[in-house]
Amino acid sequence: MVLLLLVDLDPDLAGLSPLGGFFVLRTVVGGRTVSVSSLPTLAQAYDPSTSDPDPLGVRIRKVAAALGAPELRIAASVAHLGLVARLWSTALGCAVLYGSVPDLDPRLLHWDAEGSAPDDLWLAQVRPLPGDAATVVDVVLHGHLEPLAAALRARHRLAAGLLWGNAGSALAGAVRELDRWARANGRTEAAARARALAGELFAHPRLTATGALTGTAFRRRSCCLYYRVPGGGLCGDCCFTWPPGSSPRATSG
Repeated sequence: MVLLLLVDLDPDLAGLSPLGGFFVLRTVVGGRTVSVSSLPTLAQAYDPSTSDPDPLGVRIRKVAAALGAPELRIAASVAHLGLVARLWSTALGCAVLYGSVPDLDPRLLHWDAEGSAPDDLWLAQVRPLPGDAATVVDVVLHGHLEPLAAALRARHRLAAGLLWGNAGSALAGAVRELDRWARANGRTEAAARARALAGELFAHPRLTATGALTGTAFRRRSCCLYYRVPGGGLCGDCCFTWPPGSSPRATSG
């Protein structure tokens, strides 16, 4: 059980800014003239019947062009990893710093699929929810990761284990960054909350088999396929010691 000091969520979630781009979530607050009505919601992106616009397809093609990916399924995996990292980071950042998380209902989150990385997300309303592991699971895993995985598996030949491995990797990365920031800024209590929350989240059946978490270090049991990008290598938490089809001698020289 993670005990958190509850702090009101800022209307613009300003407390996330020091954590970096993967954690920042832009909001539509009173007085702002910024409109997100032209941007699709993540609910639209997850809907397999969506064809015009097709934000998920737009994002995957953008990633494929940027990486020179030889297959769209490789770009789909990398795009998935980037979006999942944003969702985990935002939720965990709020849970650790505020003790609350905003309602990240896919119908409230607008996505600029053509934007740069990290993925540009806008939240239409800031509605606070408890910052415990059960709520984070409900908001992120059930609310986003399950429908996103279903949409990608329907379009591309991506194994469920790969997608959940991406989710585990992204979760561990978010916790690692939170821990690093908290320690660098003398926030030892925030670092402890991040690690404790990670332990509870990785106990979920969808995540527990994705890899081994030791402290904030993670070794996943699947591969995101990034090694197949021209010039790409292995990620730091990859299940492989060297890229498939190569040899230790070839990769060490």
